[in-house]
Amino acid sequence: MQSIKPDPRTPFFIVLNAGSGSSETAERRAVIDEVLTQAGRSFELTLVDDPENIAAIAERAALQAKAAGGILVAAGGDGTINAVAREAVDKGCLFGVLPQGTFNYFGRTHHIPEDLGDAVRALLDAHVQPVQVGVVNGRIFLVNASIGLYPRMLEEREIDKKHFGRSRFVAFLSGLKTFISPHRRLRITLELDGKERALRTSTLFVGNNRLQMEQVGIAPLSDALEDGKLAAIAPKSVGKLGMLVLMLRAMLGRLGEAENLVTFSFRRMTVRPRKFYGKRRVKVATDGEVTQMDTPLEFRVLEGQLLLLKPAAAMEEQAESARGARDTAWEQA
Repeated sequence: MQSIKPDPRTPFFIVLNAGSGSSETAERRAVIDEVLTQAGRSFELTLVDDPENIAAIAERAALQAKAAGGILVAAGGDGTINAVAREAVDKGCLFGVLPQGTFNYFGRTHHIPEDLGDAVRALLDAHVQPVQVGVVNGRIFLVNASIGLYPRMLEEREIDKKHFGRSRFVAFLSGLKTFISPHRRLRITLELDGKERALRTSTLFVGNNRLQMEQVGIAPLSDALEDGKLAAIAPKSVGKLGMLVLMLRAMLGRLGEAENLVTFSFRRMTVRPRKFYGKRRVKVATDGEVTQMDTPLEFRVLEGQLLLLKPAAAMEEQAESARGARDTAWEQA
């Protein structure tokens, strides 16, 4: 798709997550207001002060953006970005991101600055690029989706963050505690390309983010994401020590070297429980948010992509990389 730059008069409709404190929220609002006002850009900002209201607020902002021919913008962590992106896809709006989370995988993958002022300024000069979206049972995910131990880890991490603060160190310690604690194994059947495969694992992780795959050290799967596929990771049945070793390998970026790991890529996959302890519903995490879903679970790449505003510098770097790859291929031919 040819790079398109939106009309500089196009208004922004921003959904801002209030975060952990009123002073921090006021500071973020002030930064957004200052940058956009100085640029003479029209915008409307809506604050999410209760996570329970984010879906309704995002839908309302998306309808306003669609009616005005505007750009829908999410300001928050990956969960907030997911909720607003869901409406952008549904309403066909252009979509911008102001990353404000702990890990910011989506923003970092697309080279969107983590500094709020820089991210707002990047929106003003951004170009539109369609990006891949994953979906499970109708719910989209931009970074990852999972069942089993990983959703449990996310729930416990939220509890620990409320007690000890939001930081990557707290997230790591919380994850370590969960991974070495006793947990049940999933007994599931995967259907891929008409073939079935039985799997026993503690967690099934489906990734849609190249940066995350590269960080844990599974390069082939990160390449698959560029080919319109999703990446699946599932540890084989191992004990506490085995789980600890896997986690350490992931931290060191060497998870791909593990022997007790199942990895593959796909465009569509059905997951059915062989034995889900009598339950027909299962907890599914999508971009850090945990919900209950009916089985079977249908994972696939969404038809029709998210129209993301990507910084101009990132687009030029991407174009230069593509030119370099073509030149290399030509020289080798």
